[in-house]
Amino acid sequence: MVRFLLRRLGHGVLVLWLISMAIFALFFVAPSNVAQTLAGRQATPETIALIQHRLGLDLPVWKQYLNFVTNAVQGNLGYDYYHQVPVTTIIGQALPVTLSLALGAAVLWLLLGVTNGVISAVHPRSLADRGLTMFALFFYSFPSFLLGLLLLYFLYYRMTMAGFDWFPAGGYTAFSDGPAVWFQHLILPWIALALLLAATYTRLTRGSMLDVLGEDYIRTARSKGIRESRVVVRHGLRSALTPVVTQFGIDLGQLVGGVVVTETVFSLPGLGKTVVTAINQQDLPVIIGIVLFASAAVVVANILVDVAYAFLDPRVRLH
Repeated sequence: MVRFLLRRLGHGVLVLWLISMAIFALFFVAPSNVAQTLAGRQATPETIALIQHRLGLDLPVWKQYLNFVTNAVQGNLGYDYYHQVPVTTIIGQALPVTLSLALGAAVLWLLLGVTNGVISAVHPRSLADRGLTMFALFFYSFPSFLLGLLLLYFLYYRMTMAGFDWFPAGGYTAFSDGPAVWFQHLILPWIALALLLAATYTRLTRGSMLDVLGEDYIRTARSKGIRESRVVVRHGLRSALTPVVTQFGIDLGQLVGGVVVTETVFSLPGLGKTVVTAINQQDLPVIIGIVLFASAAVVVANILVDVAYAFLDPRVRLH
């Protein structure tokens, strides 16, 4: 098991190194005059050269990359160009918002998607199966920004006009400022994300469960007189969870890196909305820091998925 983890960690470090080179190439080597942008159009060449020297942009490319990697390994992702705030501080301020959004939505989409998938698999070609499949396909093809706007229109605007002030239009309140208010601000974004992603989990769980319920050991368990609910949950669902775990690790890792559309629609100051603002301002250190953090989140999520595989299926440890 230790060798298995070390091998996966080594792969993760290699991936992060390759990503760091790609990020550096895109934002540091690509032709762009950051100093000119910061100095303004009327700046003199001397002023631009001074800014380039202060930012280290006048160093050779290999030295810039070496400084970039050395600082990143030490946890220093640079400073915001416009306010001279450490990028790690900006990420630290936005991360709780994105984590609250991603983890809350994950609970909802897992409950909804896996439950619907199991019901569809246990009653194939039934009215419930067809209805849940249509539900999954409908939201699977639904644009995320449109779903968010529809939720705001019906559950915020229309209900507020009717005198029911249950849902805010957007924004974020920290959990420490009041769990009830925190929950109230996040319920609509949670629903928007959960409905979109639950569709994938419904289809994935249904397909996997149908395969598992046709196995010989399931028929053997039924022939022994074991209750059907026990056969489905204990024997069937556990074996069917492998593809679900894979998809969950990928989705959660991506969401922790930022939920751009949902955070923008609901005005949540998370990593996604922060990186959009940084792109509009050409604030390169913030862009690079968030992209690198999001990449690390995906790598860590995949390592955790591999570990979960090792517990669900011991044969994975040998590969």
